[in-house]
Amino acid sequence: MAAQKLCVRDAYVIAADTVVAAGARILPKAESVEDAETCIKILSGRRHTVFSAVAVRAPDGRVAARCVKSIVGFARLDDGQRRAYLANGDWQGKAGGYAIQGLAASFIDFLSGSYSAVVGLPLYETTSLLRGLGYPLPV
Repeated sequence: MAAQKLCVRDAYVIAADTVVAAGARILPKAESVEDAETCIKILSGRRHTVFSAVAVRAPDGRVAARCVKSIVGFARLDDGQRRAYLANGDWQGKAGGYAIQGLAASFIDFLSGSYSAVVGLPLYETTSLLRGLGYPLPV
């Protein structure tokens, strides 16, 4: 099937992505159990930084963007906890090998910043960008 060019007039387009950093190291999006295990071992017992960026394009072509920084702390995980988490598969396709809204929530002992940004879409910043570009939000 050939790729189609999608053109939607009068549409606001939102794009977002998230990366997890442990010190100066950017952790991968876990695509294999080995990726996830590496990430979870690195995150276990320490704090890390989550950067979530969002960009909004208005129908007139204007673009506005924000990047949100949050600090997340993981409890120290023992071998059994790590094995159970990896067996669950909740890590698949997740930046840093975890989703804060999933099973990994039970490992989070600290959060400074935006929960919704760690999930993957910083809601406050997204609505602020939409308002700033003229999107008619009800409140």
